[in-house]
Amino acid sequence: MTIGVLHGPNLNLLGRRQPELYGTRTLAGIDEALRALAGELGVDLEILQSNHEGALVDAVQDMAARVGGFVVNAAGYTHTSVALLDALLAVDLPYVEVHLTNIQGRERFRRRSLLSADALGTVSGFGATSYELGLRALVSHLRRGG
Repeated sequence: MTIGVLHGPNLNLLGRRQPELYGTRTLAGIDEALRALAGELGVDLEILQSNHEGALVDAVQDMAARVGGFVVNAAGYTHTSVALLDALLAVDLPYVEVHLTNIQGRERFRRRSLLSADALGTVSGFGATSYELGLRALVSHLRRGG
Protein backbone atom coordinates (compact mmCIF):
# COMPACT_ATOMS: atom_id res chain seq x y z
CA MET A 1 0.00 0.00 0.00
CA THR A 2 1.23 3.47 -0.90
CA ILE A 3 -0.08 6.74 0.55
CA GLY A 4 0.29 10.14 -1.08
CA VAL A 5 1.32 13.03 1.14
CA LEU A 6 0.74 16.53 -0.16
CA HIS A 7 2.19 19.65 1.45
CA GLY A 8 0.88 23.00 0.26
CA PRO A 9 2.39 26.46 -0.03
CA ASN A 10 4.95 27.85 2.38
CA LEU A 11 5.35 24.57 4.26
CA ASN A 12 8.86 24.39 2.78
CA LEU A 13 9.64 27.26 5.20
CA LEU A 14 8.80 25.27 8.33
CA GLY A 15 11.41 25.56 11.03
CA ARG A 16 11.95 29.25 10.40
CA ARG A 17 8.43 30.42 9.50
CA GLN A 18 6.56 31.75 12.53
CA PRO A 19 7.94 29.15 14.96
CA GLU A 20 5.56 30.42 17.66
CA LEU A 21 2.70 29.06 15.51
CA TYR A 22 4.24 26.24 13.50
CA GLY A 23 7.05 25.05 15.75
CA THR A 24 10.68 24.55 14.88
CA ARG A 25 10.44 21.25 13.04
CA THR A 26 11.37 21.45 9.37
CA LEU A 27 9.38 19.90 6.56
CA ALA A 28 12.28 17.49 6.01
CA GLY A 29 11.96 16.48 9.66
CA ILE A 30 8.21 15.90 9.28
CA ASP A 31 8.79 13.83 6.15
CA GLU A 32 11.48 11.79 7.92
CA ALA A 33 9.13 11.03 10.83
CA LEU A 34 6.36 10.11 8.39
CA ARG A 35 8.68 7.74 6.52
CA ALA A 36 9.67 6.09 9.80
CA LEU A 37 6.02 5.69 10.79
CA ALA A 38 5.17 4.38 7.32
CA GLY A 39 7.87 1.75 7.78
CA GLU A 40 6.32 0.68 11.09
CA LEU A 41 2.89 0.53 9.45
CA GLY A 42 4.20 -1.39 6.45
CA VAL A 43 3.25 1.21 3.84
CA ASP A 44 5.12 3.33 1.34
CA LEU A 45 4.81 7.07 0.88
CA GLU A 46 4.90 9.32 -2.13
CA ILE A 47 5.49 12.88 -0.91
CA LEU A 48 5.24 16.23 -2.68
CA GLN A 49 5.43 19.83 -1.50
CA SER A 50 4.53 22.65 -3.82
CA ASN A 51 3.78 26.33 -3.60
CA HIS A 52 1.80 26.02 -6.83
CA GLU A 53 -1.85 25.04 -6.87
CA GLY A 54 -1.64 23.44 -10.31
CA ALA A 55 1.31 21.26 -9.27
CA LEU A 56 -0.74 19.92 -6.37
CA VAL A 57 -3.69 19.23 -8.68
CA ASP A 58 -1.34 17.47 -11.12
CA ALA A 59 0.12 15.41 -8.26
CA VAL A 60 -3.32 14.22 -7.14
CA GLN A 61 -4.16 13.14 -10.67
CA ASP A 62 -0.76 11.52 -11.24
CA MET A 63 -0.51 9.72 -7.90
CA ALA A 64 -4.10 8.42 -8.01
CA ALA A 65 -3.12 5.31 -9.97
CA ARG A 66 -0.44 4.39 -7.41
CA VAL A 67 -1.87 5.36 -4.00
CA GLY A 68 -4.71 4.18 -1.80
CA GLY A 69 -5.40 7.65 -0.42
CA PHE A 70 -3.88 10.96 0.59
CA VAL A 71 -2.74 12.88 3.65
CA VAL A 72 -3.18 16.52 2.65
CA ASN A 73 -2.03 19.73 4.27
CA ALA A 74 -3.25 22.21 1.69
CA ALA A 75 -2.01 25.11 3.87
CA GLY A 76 -3.31 28.39 2.41
CA TYR A 77 -5.14 26.50 -0.36
CA THR A 78 -7.35 24.93 2.31
CA HIS A 79 -9.47 28.06 2.25
CA THR A 80 -9.42 28.89 -1.46
CA SER A 81 -8.77 25.95 -3.77
CA VAL A 82 -11.82 24.58 -5.47
CA ALA A 83 -9.39 23.13 -8.04
CA LEU A 84 -7.62 20.99 -5.44
CA LEU A 85 -10.94 19.86 -3.97
CA ASP A 86 -12.21 18.96 -7.43
CA ALA A 87 -9.05 16.93 -8.13
CA LEU A 88 -9.46 14.99 -4.88
CA LEU A 89 -13.12 14.35 -5.63
CA ALA A 90 -12.38 13.34 -9.24
CA VAL A 91 -9.90 10.61 -8.28
CA ASP A 92 -12.37 9.28 -5.69
CA LEU A 93 -9.79 8.22 -3.09
CA PRO A 94 -10.08 8.82 0.64
CA TYR A 95 -8.05 11.66 2.10
CA VAL A 96 -7.32 13.00 5.54
CA GLU A 97 -6.90 16.76 5.92
CA VAL A 98 -4.17 17.77 8.36
CA HIS A 99 -3.03 21.09 9.81
CA LEU A 100 -0.22 21.95 12.17
CA THR A 101 -2.30 24.58 13.95
CA ASN A 102 -5.90 24.54 15.09
CA ILE A 103 -7.44 26.42 12.18
CA GLN A 104 -10.70 26.87 14.13
CA GLY A 105 -8.81 28.95 16.68
CA ARG A 106 -7.16 31.23 14.14
CA GLU A 107 -8.29 34.15 12.01
CA ARG A 108 -11.86 33.98 10.75
CA PHE A 109 -10.82 33.41 7.11
CA ARG A 110 -8.77 30.35 8.15
CA ARG A 111 -11.72 28.67 9.87
CA ARG A 112 -13.37 27.66 6.61
CA SER A 113 -11.92 24.65 4.82
CA LEU A 114 -13.09 23.75 1.34
CA LEU A 115 -11.60 20.27 1.80
CA SER A 116 -12.96 19.12 5.14
CA ALA A 117 -16.56 18.28 4.21
CA ASP A 118 -15.42 15.53 1.83
CA ALA A 119 -12.38 14.39 3.83
CA LEU A 120 -12.37 11.10 5.67
CA GLY A 121 -11.42 13.23 8.68
CA THR A 122 -9.46 16.27 9.78
CA VAL A 123 -6.59 16.42 12.26
CA SER A 124 -5.43 19.86 13.36
CA GLY A 125 -3.67 21.61 16.17
CA PHE A 126 -1.11 18.96 17.13
CA GLY A 127 1.86 20.35 15.25
CA ALA A 128 3.82 17.77 13.26
CA THR A 129 1.97 15.02 15.12
CA SER A 130 -1.14 15.95 13.10
CA TYR A 131 0.49 14.32 10.07
CA GLU A 132 1.30 11.14 11.99
CA LEU A 133 -2.24 10.89 13.37
CA GLY A 134 -3.65 11.47 9.90
CA LEU A 135 -1.44 8.77 8.39
CA ARG A 136 -2.40 6.27 11.08
CA ALA A 137 -6.09 7.01 10.59
CA LEU A 138 -5.94 6.69 6.81
CA VAL A 139 -3.99 3.42 6.88
CA SER A 140 -6.40 2.00 9.46
CA HIS A 141 -9.37 3.00 7.30
CA LEU A 142 -7.87 1.45 4.17
CA ARG A 143 -7.01 -1.78 5.97
CA ARG A 144 -10.60 -2.08 7.16
CA GLY A 145 -11.59 -2.03 3.50
CA GLY A 146 -12.52 1.63 3.31
